[in-house]
Amino acid sequence: MATSFTSPKHTDWKILYRAAILETNKSLLPQRVSEAEEAVILRGRELFYGNGDPEEEEALDDALYALRALKTACQYNEAEAA
Repeated sequence: MATSFTSPKHTDWKILYRAAILETNKSLLPQRVSEAEEAVILRGRELFYGNGDPEEEEALDDALYALRALKTACQYNEAEAA
């Protein structure tokens, strides 16, 4: 029996990614980044266990890099505010 890693929540990683990078509400930003990061990672797993598309894999790598940079910037800003 094959296990499927596909989840409706994670198949739209691009939508979640855009929502995170375009979020202007600082209180919502950490949640948006976390949701997008999870979706990107899970989509990467789907591609790893399936026949991955090299272009999408590169897009996932780029998105994850940007999300982690955004997360770091948020954490830095929170530390500055404290």
